[in-house]
Amino acid sequence: MLAAILVIPLVAAVAAALLPARRVPAVTIAAALACLGLVIALVPDAAHGAPVEASYLRADAVSVIFLLATAFLYAIVAVYAVGYLRAEHGDDARYARRFHALFNLFAASMLAAPLMSSLALLWIAVEVTTVVSALLVALEGTDSAAEAAWKYVMVASAGLGLALLATIFLYYAGAQVLGEHFNLAITALITAGPRLPHAPVLLAFLLATLGYGTKAGLVPVHTWLPDAHSEAATPVSALLSGALLATSFYAITRCYEVAAATLGSGIPRDALLAFGVASLLLASLYVLGQRDVKRLLAYSSVEHMGILAIGVSFGSPVALAGVLLHVMAHAAAKGGAFMGAGVFRVKYHAKEVSAMRGGLQILPWSGPLFLMTVFALSALPPSGIFRSEFQIVAGGLASGQHAAAAVLVAGVTVAFFGLTTSATQVLMTRPARSLGAAAAVERGEPSAWLVVPMLVCVAVLVLLGVHPPGELSDLIARGAAQLGGRP
Repeated sequence: MLAAILVIPLVAAVAAALLPARRVPAVTIAAALACLGLVIALVPDAAHGAPVEASYLRADAVSVIFLLATAFLYAIVAVYAVGYLRAEHGDDARYARRFHALFNLFAASMLAAPLMSSLALLWIAVEVTTVVSALLVALEGTDSAAEAAWKYVMVASAGLGLALLATIFLYYAGAQVLGEHFNLAITALITAGPRLPHAPVLLAFLLATLGYGTKAGLVPVHTWLPDAHSEAATPVSALLSGALLATSFYAITRCYEVAAATLGSGIPRDALLAFGVASLLLASLYVLGQRDVKRLLAYSSVEHMGILAIGVSFGSPVALAGVLLHVMAHAAAKGGAFMGAGVFRVKYHAKEVSAMRGGLQILPWSGPLFLMTVFALSALPPSGIFRSEFQIVAGGLASGQHAAAAVLVAGVTVAFFGLTTSATQVLMTRPARSLGAAAAVERGEPSAWLVVPMLVCVAVLVLLGVHPPGELSDLIARGAAQLGGRP
């Protein structure tokens, strides 16, 4: 089953390059739905039994939660891409083949990372995500997209160089206890944690947080993110924000587990708290002044990665459960929001907030759904993000981190004003036709392919906020116990 999760999107990528263009979307959708089904099938064992292992692959509660976020977005964006490519690129068969081949490879690399049993293989998987996603960003063929892709490669490669150095230091630390031939297995390092030398583990964790934090969008190494997310095609932006950032944060959590087992939780939590607070506060302020709707959502992603880092730093079971719930809720909310921005891009032929008016009247389905995702990103009930952030704040207060919890609430409030101000201008101002403009936009949705995925995202957000399924709640509880140092 674990191997199938990796092989299916790879087969779909090859098929996308070989099959007639008209069949490629169906193959991608089938592959994505199959992967989602396989990941869901892992939930009962991961929630109640021993980790599922097969050679170099391993799935436990924490990894399955990140897999769920990625597989869900892979499936939902595959459906959305059908309508988006038709609207933006028409019958361009060459572009469609390239897009779907890279899209499936990108999904395969993001699904591979949480399944890797060793930190060395995890680093390789994250590195592959960089190469493939950079090609997807540059696929648009514009000068700005090429510049954004180049900037992304340069910054991310520097960060992953630091992450590789961190992996080498962890190998050195592990070799002192486990022998020179151990394979950097995550479980072995965590088990041997109390016996590992402290200095190399501490240095490795700090380097890993900075290195993988580059891909996760943590301040101050987030500079590539707004450009890449803004210039990429909307389906790619949805995966970048909802899945890639979470996959990179997953790598940080695994290094955190090793560091906490060796050093105790004090220093690792302080480091994550510093990165988290900086990311939350800076991104919240940037959200206030954005004129490009996709850059607005990109800075919102930086904010939410900061929230995840703060949540892990609190360390209490409630906060850690909130972090894992937040990973899935953010994937649904940010995926839905970017897909909504894509509908506006198709309808108005613009990305600037000032060029969009009367969204609620012009787009009777996408307008309200986009508003719901913005409210969800702002942590309004009954969304899953409200529930997850409430748990994170409650966990911070329970662990005595009152100042950090207050900063978290303040940062989220500032971001709320930035998001809702832009959403109000896009959705609730008078449409151009009522102002007598020559270039009036006709009322109606561009395609049902663009609406249904957003509807599913909103439904998932409500489900996560009101009553997560019992198996999922058990999975989150077990994952929180793992991050808290309990088997």
